[in-house]
Amino acid sequence: MKAAETFTLLLGGALAVDDRVRRLVDGSRVIAADGGMVHAEALGISPEVWVGDFDSTDAALIERFPDIERKSFPPAKNATDGAIATEEAIARGATRIIMAGALQGERTDHGMMNMLLAVRLAEAGYDMVLTSGEEEARPLLPGASEIDMPAGALFSVLGFSDLFGLSIENAVYPLDEFEAPFGLPRTVSNKAGDGDGPVRFGLKSGRGIVIFRPHDFSGV
Repeated sequence: MKAAETFTLLLGGALAVDDRVRRLVDGSRVIAADGGMVHAEALGISPEVWVGDFDSTDAALIERFPDIERKSFPPAKNATDGAIATEEAIARGATRIIMAGALQGERTDHGMMNMLLAVRLAEAGYDMVLTSGEEEARPLLPGASEIDMPAGALFSVLGFSDLFGLSIENAVYPLDEFEAPFGLPRTVSNKAGDGDGPVRFGLKSGRGIVIFRPHDFSGV
């Protein structure tokens, strides 16, 4: 079996760097997408390539990283810089992709597109993680899965379709074989349980994403 190759993509959204984020990206190969290069210094990492149309990159940022290989694309293109970075990671052998700076920022459309892209790639067999530091997200597909999150952390399940047979264990509000029609808010604002081990999910059919806040233990 081929060993897992993890890539971190530095994207242009917000990224609050803390020990959890550092552990997440530790030991991975790194690709920067356009203005996402600003996160490299905070993480103390050096990307192996820098891709994008560079419309979000100023001259000062380029001057701080003169030795990083750059692959430039025209602004009039049919893919986001994040998608280009993802394609580059896959071309270099990625099996696990961490999208850092993927969830929060000035562009809601880019954040949503990152989540949709992550779900599509998860369906193709890639292990996908998205993070802003304040939030993390993992695709939810049919089958069993589990996510390590601190006890009491706030999380939500967002369906990108009808969800059938949704089960959640080790949570304040568990579910068993639940049917969640598309757009139903029932699966928003749950909390990880106080028991040992990760929150466990099961799904019979559908697709969605789990978004959790590792530092948020507010009420639901």
